Amino acid sequence: MTSNTNPAPAACEPQAMVTTTAHGSTQIRPRRLGAAIAGLIGVLGVASALAVGDLIAAVVSPSSSPFLAVGEQFIRLTPEWLKQFAIATFGIYDKLALLIGMALVITLLAAVAGLASRQRPAPGLVVIAVMGVLGLASILASPTFALFDLMAPLASSAVGLAVFAGLHHRAIAAAGREPAGQAVAGADPGTAATSAEDTGLDRRRLLWATGGVIAGAGAAGLLGRLFSSTAEASRAAVGSLPSPAQPRTAPPPQADFVSAGTPPWLTPNADFYRIDTALQVPQLSTGDYELRIHGMVDREQRLSYDDLRSRRLIEAPITMTCVSNAVGGSLMSNAMFLGVPLADLLAEAGVRPGATQIASTSVDGFTTGTPVDVVTDGRDAMLAIGQNGRPLPVEHGFPVRMVVPGLYGFVSGCKWITDIELTTFEAFTPYWEQRGWAQRAPIKTQSRIDAPRTDTTVPAGRVTVAGTAWAQHTGIAAVDVSADGGAWQRAELADGVSIDTWRMWKTTFELPPGRHRLQVRATDRSGYTQTPKPSLTIPDGATGWHTITVTTA
Repeated sequence: MTSNTNPAPAACEPQAMVTTTAHGSTQIRPRRLGAAIAGLIGVLGVASALAVGDLIAAVVSPSSSPFLAVGEQFIRLTPEWLKQFAIATFGIYDKLALLIGMALVITLLAAVAGLASRQRPAPGLVVIAVMGVLGLASILASPTFALFDLMAPLASSAVGLAVFAGLHHRAIAAAGREPAGQAVAGADPGTAATSAEDTGLDRRRLLWATGGVIAGAGAAGLLGRLFSSTAEASRAAVGSLPSPAQPRTAPPPQADFVSAGTPPWLTPNADFYRIDTALQVPQLSTGDYELRIHGMVDREQRLSYDDLRSRRLIEAPITMTCVSNAVGGSLMSNAMFLGVPLADLLAEAGVRPGATQIASTSVDGFTTGTPVDVVTDGRDAMLAIGQNGRPLPVEHGFPVRMVVPGLYGFVSGCKWITDIELTTFEAFTPYWEQRGWAQRAPIKTQSRIDAPRTDTTVPAGRVTVAGTAWAQHTGIAAVDVSADGGAWQRAELADGVSIDTWRMWKTTFELPPGRHRLQVRATDRSGYTQTPKPSLTIPDGATGWHTITVTTA
């Protein structure tokens, strides 16, 4: 007698379904997932892996997150032209753009892995395994690698593989039975009913499993974010900062021309520009913080946060400028910093003859190299613990960062600093110098037009032009502005506060209706007038006159 029933598939081989036709021939139909289900399974498998990796990393070691480790490695290997393109295009949001781009690429790869596994799970498992190996390799290549950093990537890979395999098995089971009304002709009605019941059960199990994975991944990701925010709690606990040895007086009321369109003289912490290599802001607490000063010194020093806080402190307004700031760019800000004079710390350690470079290392492994002679020439170089009357913002280096007036940040602005080694320029090559940037990088005399904005339309007639000029640790002596290539017109300067800060300026022109070109140049206190010759930011800062066009009507 010919049987028309569908025998239950063996548990070890759920990918095919055997049917027998009315003529007695046997057909094997591969079980195949729908495209949407297959893609979703791929995405959930990878999302679960990343969420668990972030959670374990947040608890054990923030630098061991596989997702962030791959991003950090990408930054380290990215050619300079691409980095500059990212900064020029996205500005302070360059890291956010990278993270979003990574998330989109990973999601796409996960979906493709799922689609490639519509019949068998092997392709998806291979893709997830390769992603795991990539994360592991990135962590092994980290300059701060420690053995326990392996916990996050190994657990991440295991969870991703298990979730993908489990969901795929359940989805295949749900897709493998004939639904009611589609049974083979001549099949026993009781068998068809049983198949329909089993199909419903399998689908319910798949829905529950999928919901569980989504909830679990979301919870793991949320907990990871919460655990990785420990520095904010430590910063809040700092309370008020100690007073400097010589409190600064308030800046004069005419330190800026905000009403004319310049930025405020003092940049609020929330608006202070941020350019660094950290995809995830390092999380340091004041209780765990320690700074080591060693190398070519007579007495090695180990200082806690409280040690630094209890020392003689200075407070100084300092304008910081990023070397990636293009002509007319906005990657500069001014703040009142509070900190320990670097010269005091070096004097206590006893710098040995021949030491020419301060090699500073961040907790995440980033390095800078600062000339010893610059730090000890009397300027307000410091290890800052405060910014604008508050503890340093976490994203700007809390609990301690280096600030040196007059130098671009890539040779002086080490955030989250935990190590200072006195050495020579020949013996140590810091992060950016390895990538072709300058060894010494004094900030260049520059200026920009803040108002009116380029390519805007303003009323014809008397037009106010205002902006900012800077020559940190030299000071601005004069600013000149030209309209339509005409004679240079001397601008009015805002009250000077310090040679280490920017200076605002403004002037007016009579501009008839039409399109006009405006240019600005600055002269510093040494007598140098900035060059009109344009140059790129690599290797030691851009040059050229900021030029804009406006329309008057």
